[in-house]
Amino acid sequence: MGGYLAGRLRTKWASIHTDEVYFRDTAQGFLAWAVALVITAAFLASAAASMVGAAASSADGKVAGVQAEQPELGPNGYFIDTLFRSDSTKPDANSAAVRSETGRIFANALRQGDVPVSDRSYLAQLVAARTGLSQPDADKRVSDVFARAQQTAETARKAVAHSLLWAFLALLIGAFCASFAATLGGRQRDHVVAV
Repeated sequence: MGGYLAGRLRTKWASIHTDEVYFRDTAQGFLAWAVALVITAAFLASAAASMVGAAASSADGKVAGVQAEQPELGPNGYFIDTLFRSDSTKPDANSAAVRSETGRIFANALRQGDVPVSDRSYLAQLVAARTGLSQPDADKRVSDVFARAQQTAETARKAVAHSLLWAFLALLIGAFCASFAATLGGRQRDHVVAV
């Protein structure tokens, strides 16, 4: 619609060649599409930042009510955990701390593509201590859960790749439609008879 209006509302050029008029109408439509895209992207970025800020403030409110025992370690959390890892596991260890450490181990393993041997044995010890499973069964559970996590990450990666491809195609089609609509509007503008 913006491309059509850009082509239709522009003044008529009487002394310019038809091909040049067609090119200028196409450029007007493309520019209308580009401006609409920038405005839409700015609006969506503002909305996303607002939602992220609201989620962060609600998470801070929950943490403020209950004192957090484990500070956020950031991107080096996995390496800090390896510094303080002990060989003995206690079944009564803090569940939140164990879960967050396990999450960091899995995040590092997913980045690397495989669970390092030392991490695999440590996780198997934790699972055996917490669940009462034998060491081989705990090791098998760690392997199975990591395989499922890898499959989930791969599925998410493929979904993001497909959605980005379709978004690119939609933007390309939108640019073409806006440019074409501007030429239609320009053609109608040029065939208007002054009364």
